[in-house]
Amino acid sequence: MTDLNVTQLGRVVDAPDSPEAAVLERVPNPQSDVLYLARFVAPEFTSLCPVTGQPDFAHLVIDYAPGDWLIESKSLKLYLTSFRNHGSFHEDCTVKVARKIVEIAQPRWLRIGGYWYPRGGIPIDVFWQTGPAPEGLWVPDQGVQPYRGRG
Repeated sequence: MTDLNVTQLGRVVDAPDSPEAAVLERVPNPQSDVLYLARFVAPEFTSLCPVTGQPDFAHLVIDYAPGDWLIESKSLKLYLTSFRNHGSFHEDCTVKVARKIVEIAQPRWLRIGGYWYPRGGIPIDVFWQTGPAPEGLWVPDQGVQPYRGRG
């Protein structure tokens, strides 16, 4: 394996205390000349309500068309875990995750669906993308049903 310049892969790493303390890492994309879609699914994303401190849960679906870089998945897992004790509204969490991935990996395109489980009887779904999908990119449905006792 070549030097990937990663600090977490293959090592024991404690969960970061906050998204600001988390290190999201990238690795070179060996298929950077090919237009394709990669998907990360985090069905148990957790954060805290910034007002009540109560836990909030979401099913995140992150689709991106890599350019020169891939997101290293262990660092993504640790980054997402860093939200567990972080107070932020659903919209902020969802967009913050997407913008961090864009900052680090500089993908050709990215979209995120944050499907939040209801608190107070109202589910909040948050969607964001960097722009139109590139011509010729196969973008499948995210596969998360509208709320009806999601699970």
